[in-house]
Amino acid sequence: MIKKVLVCILVFQLISTNGIAQTNQQIQIFDINKGKVIKVLQMNTDLQQEIEKFLEGITGICVKYNPIPNKGFMIRIPLEPNIKVRNQWFNDLVDEVTIIFSGQEKPYLMVFDDENRPYFLTFEGNISKFLGLLNFKP
Repeated sequence: MIKKVLVCILVFQLISTNGIAQTNQQIQIFDINKGKVIKVLQMNTDLQQEIEKFLEGITGICVKYNPIPNKGFMIRIPLEPNIKVRNQWFNDLVDEVTIIFSGQEKPYLMVFDDENRPYFLTFEGNISKFLGLLNFKP
């Protein structure tokens, strides 16, 4: 189980590195079931604003033994410029956010601190509006 989580994070980070190397920041939708990126979109200001709202709406830490689900999807969103998040659960600059959808519960965020430690955070926000902006239906 731990191996599966580490493999998912490693694969996602490898995919993310490719996106960072490009001059245009791109959003990647990763299907956990298929183990690959199924859609790539260009970042825009509307999406950036929605992500900022999600980060402002952090409500706590996701307390799951295995925060990476066995099925569902993840959306990786690079942020330019970086956003400073300061609350009781996380205090650092965020340069990318991953929203994790398991299909069985509310989505939650994965962010990394400056030492590349992952944080899984619950949040309040209009996820339907965000998915509409992506033109993506799970």
